[in-house]
Amino acid sequence: LFMYSFIFLFVLRSLFWPRERGHRRHLSLHRHRERGKEGQVLHRSKRGWVWNQFFVIEEYTGPDPVLVGRLHSDVDSGNGNIKYILSGEGAGTIFVIDDKTGNIHATKTLDREEQAQYTLTAQAVARDTNKPLEPPSEFIVKVQDINDNPPEFLHGPYYARVAEMSNVGTSVIKVTATDADDPTYGNSARLVYSILQGQPYFSVEPQTGIIRTALPNMDREARQEYDVVIQAKDMGGHMGGLSGTTQVKITLTDVNDNPPKFAQGVYAMAVSEDKVPGEEVGRLKARDPDLAENGLVDYRILEGDGMNFFEITKDSETQEAVVKLKKPVDFETKRSYTLKVEASNPHVDPRFATWGPYKDTTIVKISVEDADEPPTFMAPSYNFEVEENAPAGTLVGRVHAKDTDIMNNPVRYMIPRYTDLEEFFTINTEDGIIKTTRPLDREAQSWHNISVSAAEIANNPNSSSSVIKDVNDNAPEFATQNEVLVCENVSPGKLIETVSATDKDEMAHRQHFHFRLAPEVANNHSFSLKDNRDSTASIFVIRKGFSRLSQDVYHLPIEINDNGVPPLSSTNTLIIRVCSCDSKDTILSCNVEPFILSAGLSTGALIAILACIVILLAIVVLFVALRRQKKEPLIVFEEEDIRENIITYDDEGGGEEDTEAFDIATLQNPDGANGFLPRKDIKPELQYPMRPGLRPIGNSVDVDDFIKTRISDADNDPTAPPYDSIQIYGYEGRGSIAGSLSSLESVTTDSDLDYDYLQSWGPRFKKLADLYGTKDSADDNS
Repeated sequence: LFMYSFIFLFVLRSLFWPRERGHRRHLSLHRHRERGKEGQVLHRSKRGWVWNQFFVIEEYTGPDPVLVGRLHSDVDSGNGNIKYILSGEGAGTIFVIDDKTGNIHATKTLDREEQAQYTLTAQAVARDTNKPLEPPSEFIVKVQDINDNPPEFLHGPYYARVAEMSNVGTSVIKVTATDADDPTYGNSARLVYSILQGQPYFSVEPQTGIIRTALPNMDREARQEYDVVIQAKDMGGHMGGLSGTTQVKITLTDVNDNPPKFAQGVYAMAVSEDKVPGEEVGRLKARDPDLAENGLVDYRILEGDGMNFFEITKDSETQEAVVKLKKPVDFETKRSYTLKVEASNPHVDPRFATWGPYKDTTIVKISVEDADEPPTFMAPSYNFEVEENAPAGTLVGRVHAKDTDIMNNPVRYMIPRYTDLEEFFTINTEDGIIKTTRPLDREAQSWHNISVSAAEIANNPNSSSSVIKDVNDNAPEFATQNEVLVCENVSPGKLIETVSATDKDEMAHRQHFHFRLAPEVANNHSFSLKDNRDSTASIFVIRKGFSRLSQDVYHLPIEINDNGVPPLSSTNTLIIRVCSCDSKDTILSCNVEPFILSAGLSTGALIAILACIVILLAIVVLFVALRRQKKEPLIVFEEEDIRENIITYDDEGGGEEDTEAFDIATLQNPDGANGFLPRKDIKPELQYPMRPGLRPIGNSVDVDDFIKTRISDADNDPTAPPYDSIQIYGYEGRGSIAGSLSSLESVTTDSDLDYDYLQSWGPRFKKLADLYGTKDSADDNS
């Protein structure tokens, strides 16, 4: 009830505020009389406005326009001769004025957030002449604010992080809401923050919006994320105020507050005595629930009788301790070892150092397992010498192997045939004595590399081998013989190739190569070589760009040295070819053919040129063909006669399908068979007058003469088109047994026509005979 009363009073106050608070200015009319030189009385009048500073409340939704205020001039005597004019912002649309009374009304609802004030200009003029009676006066209409906008969090939702185990009151994040209402008027924009969700872990300062921790010892390992809802309310948080909310997701970050811990107090492992140093024996892990560097664990051996035989490394991916064999173990010598292993955090937070220690220990017991080991040679390799051409059976040397197991089984020796394919040597299986099988030729082969294996004579034979040492008798060479492609626009210092070498000698991991440029190209200005000291070398460009026109292939000799005994070297040539590339160093062409086109024509341009040439040739051939066709003689040949298709259906022999019973050429042009070829006329350029002899012939029974006359006239008339219709169809051939059926050669009277012979022509002419017979019968009956 209080709120509604307040709003009502506020509206009334706004409506009557202009009359109560306005500054009224009375400029009275004063008349001053002066007498001129000629006795004329001069009058001076002084006029002024009576006006107020106006206010109007926003969002007013009443039924009538809001009265903003009233303008009045001192010269207005109330007789209606004064007209008030209003101009400026919103004049005529938002604000209207009664030109008689000067009352100003607001016709639309105003929003202070859109525009807080309006500047208007009023003037009084004479109604009949529109002559200004007062100077224009400017005034302001201010829009009074009401609480019509709720607070808004423009940057929400928010995401924040705070360390676990933080003290109470630690600042997490500051949230800020904005209110579009007027902060200078009332409490419409006075905001108060409160927390709706997130207690008891967090709190918010009502005036600043700063979120702080409210609970001590929040553990990330127990709960990592919290969803907090913050509310901002205007009107100072009182009832009736508008509010807005936002969400804040708070994540606890990790600190090193947990020490590593082994899952077991004792770990048991086993290793076979035949394992070699470096092999893995077993794994163990201390778990730390912390993250990243806070959860890192280092391992070390504190003490134990196995410290000299075992070592511990860490798997960085799994954070496990890997126990490896450091020295070979012997079951017959010692069968078990004990290690004390410690796990610790390398990064300790000083704030939580008193929570330590951040380490843990465990015991590792390793037992040695017996293995049936193969015999062991007394030396890893043997070097023997023998005179060339020595007779077969000459003693070369002796190898000796021993079974180190408790059983101490006897040993048997043999030479694998793949190491002595030509069987130059033989070995005694019991004592390991090696002898020759035939005389050896030093000039043919100066070194022989053979292997000897020794095996236990038992149920489960094991064997080992000893190799007669190889000698370095092969020079190194390139591993691959590929060409190196380099772009013309290559930049100086760019790596273009990495070369490696190979050697046929059996030097295994001891083999190593050195590279350098040959002395004759050591000072070249195009390429350089860098020995990587890992049996590879890098080739670099030291000049700026190449030109295929001047040189397209470069030969770079490289000297390769090995570390054999004795050391050998060889010179290998690296072929470098210059290619054309695009801006992205993509090779386009390495061929020589483009050199011919000094202008640099592309493949597309060549194709376009060839296409144009082909089109021109086609046009020339077509033109020649048309000219040759126009020069043909004006004679009609049999194969070009267009009457063939018509005449073939005039067959009077075996039917339409029988085209072999007569000479078509004769029917096409019977006169041509006698040596006369009619002309193939063309239209003359001059029109000749019709000859006087070409007159229509009267009725005559000599139709044959009539036709021949017409044919002769048509052939001799240069103005007539070729193949007159009478000439084409007026002749039906010679020598027909049945004679002609044309009505042109018939007698004009019906009494001379006799069609009885049609009955004897057979079934093919039955229809024709019936038609004419029917007609004759009808004539006779009549």
